Amino acid sequence: MSTSTTASVSTHILDTSAGRPAEAVAVRLSARGGREAEWRDLGGSATDADGRCKDLPALPEGTTHVRLDFAVEPYFEKKQADAQQDAPANRDSGAGVFFPEVAITFAVVPGEHYHVPLLLNPFGYSVYRGS
Repeated sequence: MSTSTTASVSTHILDTSAGRPAEAVAVRLSARGGREAEWRDLGGSATDADGRCKDLPALPEGTTHVRLDFAVEPYFEKKQADAQQDAPANRDSGAGVFFPEVAITFAVVPGEHYHVPLLLNPFGYSVYRGS
């Protein structure tokens, strides 16, 4: 049984359109202590080459809700620009990203670890509680 007074959070992103981790996606972490409390920005990080954020800030004691904000639009813009440089004849003039950012909010309890993977593509996403 854990005796920690705070929860902990980790995440990673898989770009399902490429079947690869999504590198260099900015992630912000916010927390609040109760449904009616104000969100407190705790800071952020960016995903590494494996699509993981290994250095998210610690949650303060009393946290009951956590929000992860993923800035995915710059990731897809860079991916599209790189693809156009590699194969300019295959440009998709209508390409874009439908969800420019993804915000995932979830409840936590002290002493638990929450790993929240994001499965991402330009026109959809899925999230779940991992292990």
